[in-house]
Amino acid sequence: MRHRLAPYVLITPATVWVLVFALWPFANTVILAFTNARPLRPAEFAGLDNFARILEDPQVGYALTTCFVYVLVCVPLLTIIPLLLALLIAKHMPGMSFFRTVYYFPVIASVVVVGIIWSWMFDSRGVINQALEFLGGTGIDFLTNRWWILVSSILLTTWKGLGYYMVVYLAALGSVGRELHEAAALDGAGAIRRFWSITVPGVRGAMLLVSALIATSAMRIFSEIYILTNGSGGPGGQAMSLVMLIQRKGAGLDGQLGYASALSVMLFLLTTGPLLLTALVNNGTDISTMRKALRRRRAHRPALRANAGRTTENSR
Repeated sequence: MRHRLAPYVLITPATVWVLVFALWPFANTVILAFTNARPLRPAEFAGLDNFARILEDPQVGYALTTCFVYVLVCVPLLTIIPLLLALLIAKHMPGMSFFRTVYYFPVIASVVVVGIIWSWMFDSRGVINQALEFLGGTGIDFLTNRWWILVSSILLTTWKGLGYYMVVYLAALGSVGRELHEAAALDGAGAIRRFWSITVPGVRGAMLLVSALIATSAMRIFSEIYILTNGSGGPGGQAMSLVMLIQRKGAGLDGQLGYASALSVMLFLLTTGPLLLTALVNNGTDISTMRKALRRRRAHRPALRANAGRTTENSR
């Protein structure tokens, strides 16, 4: 009995943790999305009013634009550049350990501290604008213009994420055999040809995973824009992300918890899209592999039956 109960006793703390801090808050958010809940006030059922309000709120359009721009720019950058860095770091050359540490350092650095440093750099009287003026140019409104805010925050996100996804690609590159590159090189294939024909197909699964993670993280961007704009979201809140909008709508004693919950449900649906697409692609590949295996098995089934019959006759 002790051996039978031991697994359930071990998983009980984790199960309780997930139920209390993950599933219950998620279910409660979905319930609040259909109410007009506010702090310290009884909630009343509001039906689909909060979701109808989302369609009419101009700030939601600004936030969705910010998120989609983030996805369209960050996914290609953080999918290709870390792969190139991983190919460079994977080479056995003197000093590569130093570069590995340098590339990974932004990952462990605090996003708050890095964001403050970047806000000093991109300020109207910051280092970059003063350098431009010293060279005879004019300053750029990095932190007061909507699109320049997005450019600055995307650069910050890309710089911080390079090392993390580089490690993912380093693990994936271990499954790409060197003999394939050597054989292709003997056949006269150049570095670019080997990259597209051998490396990219070899890390295809990792690229899909990285793309899905980047797209999900870009939808939930918060810290970079919040710090660079001091929580304002840019002029008129036009550079605000969905998470910033949820935080603004639901904060304080007058917070609109029902409306913020409806925004959270919409954000959840948006973030599940890339993950479902990745799962669909992977499952499609697995299903095609299983079909090929079944076809091979059916093709060899007569031979297997004949061998089984011969083995039975020999045993007799």
